[in-house]
Amino acid sequence: MEKKSYLHATQEAGKAFYLRQLPGPVSMLNLLKFRDVADYTEHPELAPATPLSGKEAYQLYMDHTLPFLEDAGSELIFYGKGGPFLIGPEHEGWDAVLVVRHKSTSKFLEFAANQAYLKGAGHRTAALADSRLLPIEEIE
Repeated sequence: MEKKSYLHATQEAGKAFYLRQLPGPVSMLNLLKFRDVADYTEHPELAPATPLSGKEAYQLYMDHTLPFLEDAGSELIFYGKGGPFLIGPEHEGWDAVLVVRHKSTSKFLEFAANQAYLKGAGHRTAALADSRLLPIEEIE
């Protein structure tokens, strides 16, 4: 049985996120597992002349994305190297962890729908074998 991977939000998950109506800032916890070699099958227009690692392709995604995050008033809080869990499934580990804080749910959704941003988002798909995205509501 092939392991399921998660690279995009489903319509149901997007609707549930929107309906949560999180007040104030929302942070997004990203857990990332890179492909050994980036797969540009879904976005051949972005494919480099020579193969890249998933990590290298994700860096292209970050280089493309950071200006759009900043324009939306969002900020990169943390980006670091992951590994196996101390508490969690032994067979599961993540290559990188990323936390981005957005001013609001609506600002995040505006960022995610920005057509100029979306033109380079295929680097993310090419880079990742699996991911998780957890919206986090801040507690006062």
